[in-house]
Amino acid sequence: MPMIIIEELCKGCAACVEVCPNKAITRAVKTAKINQELCQDCEKCVFVCPNGAITGASNKSKS
Repeated sequence: MPMIIIEELCKGCAACVEVCPNKAITRAVKTAKINQELCQDCEKCVFVCPNGAITGASNKSKS
Protein backbone atom coordinates (compact mmCIF):
# COMPACT_ATOMS: atom_id res chain seq x y z
CA MET A 1 0.00 0.00 0.00
CA PRO A 2 1.45 3.38 -0.93
CA MET A 3 2.65 5.68 1.81
CA ILE A 4 1.10 9.13 1.98
CA ILE A 5 1.89 12.29 3.91
CA ILE A 6 -0.93 13.95 5.80
CA GLU A 7 0.03 17.53 5.03
CA GLU A 8 -1.90 18.98 7.98
CA LEU A 9 0.33 16.98 10.37
CA CYS A 10 3.67 17.34 8.56
CA LYS A 11 5.92 20.02 10.07
CA GLY A 12 8.66 19.70 7.44
CA CYS A 13 11.30 18.34 9.85
CA ALA A 14 12.72 16.08 7.09
CA ALA A 15 13.33 13.08 9.39
CA CYS A 16 11.63 10.94 6.76
CA VAL A 17 13.87 12.31 4.00
CA GLU A 18 16.96 11.22 5.93
CA VAL A 19 15.72 7.69 6.68
CA CYS A 20 14.33 6.74 3.24
CA PRO A 21 16.68 4.18 1.65
CA ASN A 22 15.19 4.76 -1.81
CA LYS A 23 15.38 8.57 -1.83
CA ALA A 24 11.64 8.58 -2.46
CA ILE A 25 10.93 11.48 -0.11
CA THR A 26 11.86 15.08 -0.74
CA ARG A 27 11.29 18.17 1.32
CA ALA A 28 8.93 20.73 -0.16
CA VAL A 29 8.25 24.25 1.13
CA LYS A 30 6.34 23.31 4.31
CA THR A 31 5.94 19.57 3.97
CA ALA A 32 7.53 16.45 2.55
CA LYS A 33 6.50 14.73 -0.67
CA ILE A 34 6.69 11.02 -1.52
CA ASN A 35 7.54 9.88 -5.05
CA GLN A 36 5.31 6.80 -5.33
CA GLU A 37 7.39 5.40 -8.19
CA LEU A 38 10.46 5.22 -5.92
CA CYS A 39 8.70 4.23 -2.69
CA GLN A 40 9.10 0.55 -1.79
CA ASP A 41 6.71 0.70 1.21
CA CYS A 42 9.45 -0.15 3.73
CA GLU A 43 7.62 2.07 6.27
CA LYS A 44 10.83 3.45 7.80
CA CYS A 45 9.37 6.91 7.30
CA VAL A 46 6.24 5.97 9.24
CA PHE A 47 8.25 4.94 12.30
CA VAL A 48 10.59 7.95 12.28
CA CYS A 49 7.97 10.68 11.81
CA PRO A 50 7.54 12.48 15.16
CA ASN A 51 4.14 13.87 14.11
CA GLY A 52 2.47 10.72 12.77
CA ALA A 53 2.12 12.45 9.41
CA ILE A 54 2.94 9.42 7.24
CA THR A 55 0.59 6.49 6.81
CA GLY A 56 -0.54 3.92 4.29
CA ALA A 57 -3.10 5.21 1.79
CA SER A 58 -5.86 2.96 3.13
CA ASN A 59 -5.39 4.45 6.62
CA LYS A 60 -5.88 8.11 5.60
CA SER A 61 -9.35 8.24 7.11
CA LYS A 62 -7.86 8.09 10.64
CA SER A 63 -8.34 11.83 11.13
